[in-house]
Amino acid sequence: MPGERSYLDYNATAPLLDGVREEMIAAFSVVGNPSSVHTEGRKARKLIEDARLKVATLVGADAPNVIFTSGASEAASHVLTPDFRMGRSPLSIGRLYVCAIEHPCVLSGGRFPVEAVERLPVDRNGVLDLAVLQAALGEHDTSLGLPMVAVALANNETGVIQPIAEISALIRAAGGILVVDAVQAPGRLAIDIAALGADFLILSAHKMGGPKGIGALVSVGQQLMPVPLVAGGGQESGHRSGTENLSAIVGFGVAAHIVGDALTSEADRLRRLRDQLETGLLKVAPDAEIVSAGADRLCNTTYVALPGMKAETMQIALDLEGLSVSAGSACSSGKVGRSHVLEGLGLDAEAGAIRISTGWQTNEAEVDRCIDAFSRLAARRRRVAA
Repeated sequence: MPGERSYLDYNATAPLLDGVREEMIAAFSVVGNPSSVHTEGRKARKLIEDARLKVATLVGADAPNVIFTSGASEAASHVLTPDFRMGRSPLSIGRLYVCAIEHPCVLSGGRFPVEAVERLPVDRNGVLDLAVLQAALGEHDTSLGLPMVAVALANNETGVIQPIAEISALIRAAGGILVVDAVQAPGRLAIDIAALGADFLILSAHKMGGPKGIGALVSVGQQLMPVPLVAGGGQESGHRSGTENLSAIVGFGVAAHIVGDALTSEADRLRRLRDQLETGLLKVAPDAEIVSAGADRLCNTTYVALPGMKAETMQIALDLEGLSVSAGSACSSGKVGRSHVLEGLGLDAEAGAIRISTGWQTNEAEVDRCIDAFSRLAARRRRVAA
């Protein structure tokens, strides 16, 4: 139909899940400040604590260990710091090791100085090289402080799932700290902070069908904690000051509850759609490459390259056909330049790829529509080449 659009960019942001908007609107009617002790304040506080429990349950954590932030980028800046405390005693982190294909908010190193951040390579499929990690940890100078490693549970562009439990074992042996960016996982993977062996998890509500502008840093305990990024009134148990964003937190909690309850059935459905999509794309363009196809990937993510075509060209062409896809991270896809993820994978210098990511509103007809549009894109490329 003319003007019809298909939204296939869930890894950038997901539409609000059914029920989230209504609960958020109701929260706007709660007038009290959550830090106030009167009736109105206590009502607001209860809404926050209910949401905190829902977010904690999603990742197998204790509710007091959830710190609400303005989003995943703030959570990353909060935890990626050389300045920690173990109880009441200061604790120094000497060096930050990050996977070379991390999201920019992690790759930037947070509050670490540039010289204290080391990037670790991945293999051709985008999986962290464990031998290199082990060697780096073995060579770490503990006189400068403990090592910290930050890695995404699932990459935002390729969807590649990292072997976090194995990574954690190496870090534990070295006495280090593990920060896991779990932003892309909720609703697609089961998450348990203890089973992963993570010290901290980073979450974002809008990636799972909650509102934008709210995220969380989740810790496995409360003894080891970073020095606060935002100081002031001491909200969030002293870890993040500023009056809490009540309606957004409520929406976050609702979304966390929904995706946790529907995980198995939804993940299976999304996996079928992904397989349908990738089979169709390769049928209409046999020389296309599904990036990182040899690795374990998210059930909803396809990163596809078409030789001889730039990512921006593919993205614009599909947009004109009514399909919303991405040319990389939403934080950087509007900029001219090659994806650092593709560089990390060692792909050809002229390679470009688009990310197609599905979610709770996506259906089979939209997947077929995407395949048809991609076939026309491939045909146009062949005509130009001829």
